[in-house]
Amino acid sequence: MITAGVDVGSMTGKALILKDNDILSWSLIPTGPDSSETAQEVMDMALKEAQVTFDDINYIVSTGYGRIVVPFADKNVTEITCHAKGAHWFFPTVRLILDLGGQDCKAIRCNGDGKVTNFVMNDKCAAGAGRSMEIISELLDIPLVEMGASSLDIKNRLLPLSSTCVVFARSEILRHMHEGAHRNDILAGACDALAERVSTMLKRVGIKEDFVVSGGIAKNIGVVKRVEEKIGLKANICFEPQIVGALGAARFARELLEKKGKRER
Repeated sequence: MITAGVDVGSMTGKALILKDNDILSWSLIPTGPDSSETAQEVMDMALKEAQVTFDDINYIVSTGYGRIVVPFADKNVTEITCHAKGAHWFFPTVRLILDLGGQDCKAIRCNGDGKVTNFVMNDKCAAGAGRSMEIISELLDIPLVEMGASSLDIKNRLLPLSSTCVVFARSEILRHMHEGAHRNDILAGACDALAERVSTMLKRVGIKEDFVVSGGIAKNIGVVKRVEEKIGLKANICFEPQIVGALGAARFARELLEKKGKRER
């Protein structure tokens, strides 16, 4: 049985192909202006890598910001449910998940089967999501991949920034820059602000081991370490935290197909 999951987020598109319970391939690209085209492109890449065709895929589930416009999906499922399902595949003992995406953030509690029991999403402000890191990266002229490590190398002191509004945080960063503050100290404040915001969300759903972080910001060691300190738990992160939702969607595809087969028999 071969199934696929396609996760079209606000900043990246992901596709993953699952054969039985093994990952055959996955792909990851930036989301373009047309979400349906992004879905097609990222799926084509995953198919090529797996050396299979569309005709070989038994069932496809879409998820993420653009899940409704994926033209070839058999069904769409929310990203909250898919991230829980995917995190549970990577870490079967998971009970708490932090999905740090581009435009939003989700704190999720799940049970031993990977089913969602509680969740909280950030509000409409990008201060609690990856987009805030992208804005700060542009302001400070530092690549996203370097921000986390640099934020841990504090030169003088951590410079606090707004954790509730990225517009206010931007103004504060510009002021610190004009005052000659070291870039690493500003980055420390930015990562700490994001960590404080998401830690509050995690506490709202209830702190519980084991803890998993998914999404692009899981690659930012400066944010992850600060979240760990604030909630007192070590984060589990898979080899590519941005494909967790796509994996969950592929697993849902498998389960739905199995249920369909049982009904037909």
